[in-house]
Amino acid sequence: MSTSTHSAGSPVICWFRQDLRRADNPALLAAANSGAPVICLYVLDDQTPGKWARGGASRWWLHHSLAALDTSLQRLGARLILRRGDAYEVVTGLAKELNAQAVFWNRCYEPFARQRDARIKNDLKDSGTAVETFNASLLVEPWHVTTKDGGPYRVYSPYFRALAPHCDDIAPLPAPSSVTDGSQGVHSDALSSWSLLPSSPDWATGFSPVWTPGEDGARARLETFCEDAARDYADTRNLPGTEGTSRLSPHLHFGEISPRQIWHHAVSHVPAGKGRETFLKEIGWREFSYNLLYHFDDLPESNYQTKFNDFPWNCDEAVFQKWTRGQTGYPIVDAGMRQLWQTGWMHNRVRMIVASFLTKHLLIDWRRGEEWFWDTLVDADLANNAASWQWVAGSGADAAPYFRIFNPVTQGEKFDESGSYVREWVPELAKLPDKYIHTPWTAPADILGRAGITLGRDYPRPIVDHTMARERALAAFSSLKDAA
Repeated sequence: MSTSTHSAGSPVICWFRQDLRRADNPALLAAANSGAPVICLYVLDDQTPGKWARGGASRWWLHHSLAALDTSLQRLGARLILRRGDAYEVVTGLAKELNAQAVFWNRCYEPFARQRDARIKNDLKDSGTAVETFNASLLVEPWHVTTKDGGPYRVYSPYFRALAPHCDDIAPLPAPSSVTDGSQGVHSDALSSWSLLPSSPDWATGFSPVWTPGEDGARARLETFCEDAARDYADTRNLPGTEGTSRLSPHLHFGEISPRQIWHHAVSHVPAGKGRETFLKEIGWREFSYNLLYHFDDLPESNYQTKFNDFPWNCDEAVFQKWTRGQTGYPIVDAGMRQLWQTGWMHNRVRMIVASFLTKHLLIDWRRGEEWFWDTLVDADLANNAASWQWVAGSGADAAPYFRIFNPVTQGEKFDESGSYVREWVPELAKLPDKYIHTPWTAPADILGRAGITLGRDYPRPIVDHTMARERALAAFSSLKDAA
């Protein structure tokens, strides 16, 4: 091990990753409390994640979140240093260049991040630089919630029962009151030089009216949700035409707010009842997804249930493209896919509907859907994305039973009874009466005419018949069951 020494004025580095906030940020607080000058660093590493480098929608969010973080750090007396490149080379190189006393960071749990971080930690320590890491992204570390035999939970309900007792006493940490800036003379990339925002064309024009990236936006959204919608969350969360969900998922992914802050605020400000309980269970599902990813690190790319390795997936590219464009002929599916493209987000109930449609009606591999969501969601999160797609497909842990095949018509009629969601995102159907809004192909010709619709021209006919698709899917799933 190196015996290099550090002068009293040597800085420390706080390496930001998926924790783009000041409050409840243990790495930042530790760096600020060290008494040393602090370098606040963010590294854009497009190489280490491989195929899981940030998608287009996430890059849009990242641009605005980094700008917000820099502004908030300046209020503390610091600034954000931006570097692009291999994170191992950037972090170890900067520590050596500045003769840094220590590097602080909050842990990430993606397989590529864990391997990278272990290498960086070992090499920094070998060179005489201290390393301290913290939990800032989860309520409880994945290795702390285990079954009686010490193994990981594979079913959500018992996992949540084991998790919940740990959560109520977890108090978020305060933001540091100030940070001694050590960045004078340290080069930083210009955020604009990273070209994170789309252009030619700018497909993200619909994002800004919907989202306010950054810690302030996250906090405001949490407070609004807890005040206005949380009490009725159990009843309204499945209604895509109603503002009944928190929409905190992108803020959570980028770490603009922590699950500890959310849990603590909800328990403190939302009356006890079914609404609060259901919301906290959704936070618990996120924790369960990370538990799965940590213990089964091939979850994003391999079937959790290996019997699905022989599933007869359909590889029809033309059909897949119709799904991505919201041109399936099923209004609730098309509304969801268009909401996703235009806003970078989709209502959770509709996510389940469109995922079930892709994997069961169209028999297209869940990994194709996972990759599409990865590129188009502002809240694209490796653990949530992988666990949820496998859950719907039936190949995952605690998965939906194979015979659970959402009927897109009855799902639309049940959860978008008046058709308000469909009318917003599939405007060519806006003039249809409620009776036909979810089944335009059943509308009489005169009603279609008055609504200005010619099927096959203004709106497609269904690309697959539901009854036939259901029977085909059941046969495919039964073949796996028989093989097992």
